[in-house]
Amino acid sequence: MDDARIAQNLAAVEAHFHSEGAQEVAAALELYTDDIVWEAPALNGLNRAYTGKDAVAKNYLELWACMRDVQFTFLQRFATEDRVVDDSLVTFEVIRDGYWHFPVGSKVEMRLVHIFEMRDGKIARELVYDMGRVA
Repeated sequence: MDDARIAQNLAAVEAHFHSEGAQEVAAALELYTDDIVWEAPALNGLNRAYTGKDAVAKNYLELWACMRDVQFTFLQRFATEDRVVDDSLVTFEVIRDGYWHFPVGSKVEMRLVHIFEMRDGKIARELVYDMGRVA
């Protein structure tokens, strides 16, 4: 087991969540490989996919423009040399149509599971499984 590589992967994902939480999309993008694949495959959730930093950046800007009062509660996070898995709860209010399948004004509680595939200390693929409901 390569403890240094696992620690590097955990640090990259922690920095990624910090950047997202602060709505610092450019900083989050630095933690991705150039050929990043971002995918949210839940048919009753986000159900979308993007490839490349430009497409992922556009997605994040649209995401953050549609919600406020975002609060994460991390439940668990673990890593291997090639993957990081994060399980968390997130709450937010929908403030604009066009991204979420919840109406504007909805306060949402969501279980959010990420599986990050890592390469050279950066995120090469981000799989997002969102399971939300109006609070």
